[in-house]
Amino acid sequence: MVVKWLREHVSAAAVLTVFRLYLGYEWFMAGWHKVTGGFDATGFLKGALSKATGEHPAVQGWWASFIEHVALPNVSFFNFLVPWGEVLVGIALLLGVFTTFSALMGAVMNFAFMFSGTTSTNPQMVLLTCFILVAGANAGKFGLDRWVIPYLRKYVSEYQNKRKIASTS
Repeated sequence: MVVKWLREHVSAAAVLTVFRLYLGYEWFMAGWHKVTGGFDATGFLKGALSKATGEHPAVQGWWASFIEHVALPNVSFFNFLVPWGEVLVGIALLLGVFTTFSALMGAVMNFAFMFSGTTSTNPQMVLLTCFILVAGANAGKFGLDRWVIPYLRKYVSEYQNKRKIASTS
């Protein structure tokens, strides 16, 4: 019943627009501050590693291993990826374009921060993002998805039809 409402009703699309705009603003501002403020993830990553020890570690061993062997050795890549990922997710959610994918990428970042032992607003953002993900296309109804998704579906369909005709000829 709730899923049907989230996916089909205009009133749900309106509520989801508020969620989407809030999340978009939060992601954009977080990323923009990092882009313009000289972001360096080294301290954050080392702090996460320090939370992986002790009697009740906040960071699981498998995630600490990822940080130690992948993230820290490639910190310059993550220094680029994190801020611009946040900015792009924010812009996409604010505009309502590729809403479901953008929300999913935001959730991936939220979980990465939580896996690293940081709570902050991440659980709240994940919860709101879940509603957007369940709602699917209805979450972008009052955004650019209203035009972009049908256009892409038409384009892909035409492309597939041309390939099908070409392969039978």
